[in-house]
Amino acid sequence: MPAPEYLRLMLVGYLITIAVETAVLVVLLSRRHSLRVRVFAGVWLTACTYPVVWLVLPPLFEDRWLYLLVAETFAPVAECAIFGLAFVRPLAPDRRATARDLAAVTLANLCSFGLGEALTALGVFG
Repeated sequence: MPAPEYLRLMLVGYLITIAVETAVLVVLLSRRHSLRVRVFAGVWLTACTYPVVWLVLPPLFEDRWLYLLVAETFAPVAECAIFGLAFVRPLAPDRRATARDLAAVTLANLCSFGLGEALTALGVFG
């Protein structure tokens, strides 16, 4: 695929991903995070991992299943680490809230992955 087309698909995918993941985080993150933090996290976490998933990892794998395994493991793990360091660590310890937050970040990634796979199956993404 030509680079301009690939980058256009990447941008469309990014916008879809932040829409899905932000919606999940707004609803599911613990109450200790303001709406502003929830929305920011939805955009920022994706901005941190999305270029790796789209630009760095694909050339490393010939098999799509192996790429998906690595990319879809990397994204939630990295986003949980980033979220934990940026938004949980400064707060008072609360294991239950932290577990909920990390589960929300992971579920957000699973939802965007599922939608991405559905759109790929429908031919929207090559």
